[in-house]
Amino acid sequence: MVPQQDIIPGPPLRLVQLTDLHLLGDPAARLRGVDTGATWRAVFGAAREDLARADLLLLTGDLAEHGEAVAYARLSDDLESVERGVRVRAIPGNHDDPARLAEAFHATGEARVMALSHGGWQVLLLDSSIPGQSAGHLDSNQLDWLDTRLAKAPERHVLVVLHHPPLPITSPWLDAIALDNGAELNARLDRHANVRGVLFGHVHQAFEKRRRGVRYLATPSTCVQFVPGTEQPEVDTLTPGWRTLALHPDGRIQTRIRRLPVSLPQELATKRRRSR
Repeated sequence: MVPQQDIIPGPPLRLVQLTDLHLLGDPAARLRGVDTGATWRAVFGAAREDLARADLLLLTGDLAEHGEAVAYARLSDDLESVERGVRVRAIPGNHDDPARLAEAFHATGEARVMALSHGGWQVLLLDSSIPGQSAGHLDSNQLDWLDTRLAKAPERHVLVVLHHPPLPITSPWLDAIALDNGAELNARLDRHANVRGVLFGHVHQAFEKRRRGVRYLATPSTCVQFVPGTEQPEVDTLTPGWRTLALHPDGRIQTRIRRLPVSLPQELATKRRRSR
């Protein structure tokens, strides 16, 4: 397994996270009554100012609802407009086809892990997807690679990125399809004092928890949002969103959730009313 590695110059490292796009191959198709292509374009447009200042754009899984090549191709075309100098990195979620995603982003299908270094930081990306399953898993190769990266540079702060949450978020139905070996991942992270944050998607809601000094962060979807703390799926009325992060040389993570305005574009507002 050969990881991808990049060196990104200049502190602080500024990131934008976009997650759970659930793009559909058929432009007329809908997900829970929502045109996910329209919500993606609205979020992508609203995030332009943040992207103009970013060093790295992270797409953290479930980019295509059915893993269709045409959905990835459209996404890749949209991302051509990202400012030059902004690195774009994508990891798969449970709805994705990892091979098609990798092809669309010109990545090797063998690289399930990626490392990006920036001054005093490492950003380590993992692939928690399991073909045909909603829950996630990290195999021993990825966990060993993570251990090695953390041990080799103990002086560098670390942000770990994956699709599935590695700890409960207090929504039983989502906790049932989280990372199935989250305890093992967390035990590995506990061995290293340089881990500052764990960033993920999958849950379609904002979430933050501190565990042993490490910040665990989830981000709203660019399409449908789920109500926190529910036994069964409930669609929230909150608008789609994204997250910005600034990784400072002293190890601080400065982060903010951004959302589309309450006054959605008329086309999207109409679709949301019909979906309720």
